[in-house]
Amino acid sequence: MVRVLVTRPASGASRTARRLEDQGFQPLLLPLTRTQALPVDALPGDVAAVAITSANAIRHAPREIVAALAALPCHAVGARTAQAARAAGFLSVDEGPGTAEALADALAGSLSGRSVVYLCGRVRLPAFEARLSSAGVDVRAVETYDTIGIGYADAAVLERLSGRPVDIALVYSARAGTAIRELASRPALRGLFETTRFLALSGRVAAALGDIAGTDIRVAARPDEDALLALVRA
Repeated sequence: MVRVLVTRPASGASRTARRLEDQGFQPLLLPLTRTQALPVDALPGDVAAVAITSANAIRHAPREIVAALAALPCHAVGARTAQAARAAGFLSVDEGPGTAEALADALAGSLSGRSVVYLCGRVRLPAFEARLSSAGVDVRAVETYDTIGIGYADAAVLERLSGRPVDIALVYSARAGTAIRELASRPALRGLFETTRFLALSGRVAAALGDIAGTDIRVAARPDEDALLALVRA
């Protein structure tokens, strides 16, 4: 059975594991990051809409914050984030084109000269805010969570992977890419990754893998898990 390493945070990793099992693969769970809620003191006033590029921003947002924003138009980056926004209580959710940059381009015209609340993580790329700001949109970031790396001793990794090589590794973030590159460089763990096929969620994630032990690195056609799992099946 093909052994597939899942490196995403534990909350999503269990869901991915079920999907892999249903398709006949053996999932191996090794979360390399975790998310942690941040305190949100107050919301900016007089805003026209809400923008969200990560479902984690919704999951970690305080209930009173969601309640205060729920009646505003909510623009989510893609299907999973839109689903999380609806489940949290947002009344009018628009499902975006799938990437933060494309969502910014889609919103730039309609929100020019207006203000938008951006529910987001502390660790994020600047492109979404930069594109909207350049179009005259006042982006007011509200950080609801942080992303923190998880460290493992060699023995813990060997135990989780049963001391056997990984066939495929799913890598969801640049931080996870950097972490797995470090693991693969350790003498005690190098053999686990020498023949691994690394599947990256985006080009940025692939770049973070660098010159990892194996040379087989492939990038998903879209930055979502469906596209990533399509590479597993291929």
